[in-house]
Amino acid sequence: MGTVIMHSVVSVDGFIADKNDDVGPLHDWYFSGDTPITGDADPEYDHSGAGSPFKVSRASAEYVRPAWAAIGTTVMGRHLFDLVNGWEGRPPAGDHVVVVSHRPKPEGWHPEASYHFVDSVTAAIDKAQELAGDRVIAVNAGEVGGQILAAGLVDEVAMDVVPVVFGSGKRYFGSIDGQLLLEDPHVVVQGDRVLHLSYKVRR
Repeated sequence: MGTVIMHSVVSVDGFIADKNDDVGPLHDWYFSGDTPITGDADPEYDHSGAGSPFKVSRASAEYVRPAWAAIGTTVMGRHLFDLVNGWEGRPPAGDHVVVVSHRPKPEGWHPEASYHFVDSVTAAIDKAQELAGDRVIAVNAGEVGGQILAAGLVDEVAMDVVPVVFGSGKRYFGSIDGQLLLEDPHVVVQGDRVLHLSYKVRR
C-alpha cells in the first residue's frame, strides 16, 4: 500500500490561499531559482499558470523531484478541481486523480484522463490506493485533506512553508477540530523563499 501524504504550500500562519482563493506570493519560490523541477512535465499544459516553467533552487529541486516522481495518485476536493479545471486532465505529478465530490464528473470532460469521482474521503483513499499500488498518494491540503487526516488516513504531513503571513483565508488543515500529534520532522530542507518540512503522523 502506498504512503498517504497530505501536502501543500503554506504561509507561516497556516493558510494555503486567501478567502478569494488567491495564493499571493506562496508560489513565488517555484520561479526563484535556475533548476527545473522536472524534464518530464507535459509541455502542452502550463501547470504554473504563469506562462513559464517551474525553476527552483537546487536544494528545492533535489527535494521536489523525487517527491513528485513517487506520486501515483492525487486526491483533491471538488473546489480545487473546479478552480483549475482539473489541470485539463494532466495532473502535475502522478498518473491518476481522485476527486471527492457529491457531483459527478462534468459530462464529456476529458474522457481520456484517469480521473475518478467519489463521494467520501474513505472511498477516495480506497480508490487512490487501488490506483497507486505501492506509489505515494498525494492528498491536497484544505478541507478535504483535513477530513482525511481527521479520519486517520494520512501517514505524513508535508508543508512547503513560505515566509509570508496571510492573517486569514483558506486553512491548510481546513476546519479540522481537535488535536493530532505529529512526529518530529524527518525532512527539513531550506530552499530559496521556502522551507520544506515533512512530519509522520503519530499513531
